Amino acid sequence: MISDALVARLCDRVAASTSDTFSTVNVFTGGTLAKVPRSSPEDVAEAVEAARKAQQVWAGVAVADRIPVFERFHALLLKHTEEILDILQAETGKSRKDGFLEVSAPLVTVGHYARKAPKLLAPQRRQGMLPGLVKTRELRVPKGVVGTITPWNYPFALAFMDIIPALIAGNGVVLKPDTQTALCTLFGVDLLYQAGLPQGLLQVVIGDGPVVGTALVDTADYIGFTGSTRTGREIAARAGRRLVGYSLELGGKNPLLVLADANVHQAAVGAVQTCFSNSGQLCMSPERLFVHTAVYDDFVQRFLNEVKRMNLAAAYDYSADMGSLTSQRQLETVIKHVEDARAKGATVLTGGKARPELGPFFYEPTVLTDVTPEMLCYDNETFGPVVSIYRVADDTEAVERANATSYGLNASVFSKSIAHGEHVAAQLKAGTVHINDGHVVGLGSADAPMGGMKDSGVGRRNGAEGLLKYTESQNISVQRVPLTTPPRWLPFGWYVKSMQGLLRLIRRSNIR
Repeated sequence: MISDALVARLCDRVAASTSDTFSTVNVFTGGTLAKVPRSSPEDVAEAVEAARKAQQVWAGVAVADRIPVFERFHALLLKHTEEILDILQAETGKSRKDGFLEVSAPLVTVGHYARKAPKLLAPQRRQGMLPGLVKTRELRVPKGVVGTITPWNYPFALAFMDIIPALIAGNGVVLKPDTQTALCTLFGVDLLYQAGLPQGLLQVVIGDGPVVGTALVDTADYIGFTGSTRTGREIAARAGRRLVGYSLELGGKNPLLVLADANVHQAAVGAVQTCFSNSGQLCMSPERLFVHTAVYDDFVQRFLNEVKRMNLAAAYDYSADMGSLTSQRQLETVIKHVEDARAKGATVLTGGKARPELGPFFYEPTVLTDVTPEMLCYDNETFGPVVSIYRVADDTEAVERANATSYGLNASVFSKSIAHGEHVAAQLKAGTVHINDGHVVGLGSADAPMGGMKDSGVGRRNGAEGLLKYTESQNISVQRVPLTTPPRWLPFGWYVKSMQGLLRLIRRSNIR
């Protein structure tokens, strides 16, 4: 399925000067999938400089003339979707359904910024200090070289949702994908170059985070990172010492609220779809379900029925509802959390065991109740197919318990009343809140920002901020006539009084 010739072609895109390699795993079988080059800190430095050289030319290209590259990339993504899905499934173990949603995300990103970027990046006229006498414009200047560090769980989507706006904004990019999921990302990089991206503008380095990732953080002009809160703090500290900007999408312990007036069937189906998307290895997936007591029993029964209908399989077609976890490490974390909860008195309503007959990292979708604060899964992110259900008396208790976490990435509210749902949503401390949906519609609404509060991150992707964060704002102001220094013949005290009078006139006339 993934030929040696394809692997060799993709690996040629990696900035690596030695013959040292990593072995990646075919997640469905546990066997070796490919060997990918290992970059060194010196390779990172050279990649940054190469991207910087190409960026200086790219920054001079009009935004309208950059856009066609990404429109051609859009067409190539559609043409090669099946090949991308094959690689993505082999590297991550996710179901093809989840893979299709992932590959669709960059298509939405391209479509949005192809329309919006020319206006967002155009010079903006601003009100000068004194109307008519001072001309002021705000320009948007590229940061330079953006370092993008992406994770293994959604390697294709999260890479290109960030790379595309960074490039459109006029930057060069050095990308460090996770080693296990490098091939699908490299496939996308290859398509971008086929679409006409200038050579050298997008560089790829691969290696261990503490080595290659650190080297990138220490050299790039802006850092974008998606991953754990612990690593995000380290990146922020290093970037802060250099006074370079960063955007961090970090962990979550997301709540899903089923209100008393919810459509219980819709809530149960929606909860299953979002909780077990990508086997729960999604930063936006709910792990805590707070259900109003009036609908609790009905919801739990419907939810369990939906979970038990799920088809787990290592299938390169659309027959599987849920695929595999991506690594032995994730499997061990899930087992540890479930067994800890079971030992401390939690009830396993369904699931609760590995399924090695399906593949080395499969684990059943698992539903727990009676989860208490001393259990690991209570407030630590499991990042697997494990959810806990809690009965709540009213909206107030649901909101308080949902907010009782250091995280604030995503939340979901189910209610038949949109007004009621929006009222509750506004009280939740989360960067994105979905009503009658788990995570898809907010993420897919590319005109709106998406990101985390509290320990779930800094900055946003999507929306205007998702593009403008890759630029510096520059104020260019022109003094049409001398204003700041009075003529020599005018006493300074008179100058002060005349300026005060002018400012009063401007204020009263409502010009400013």
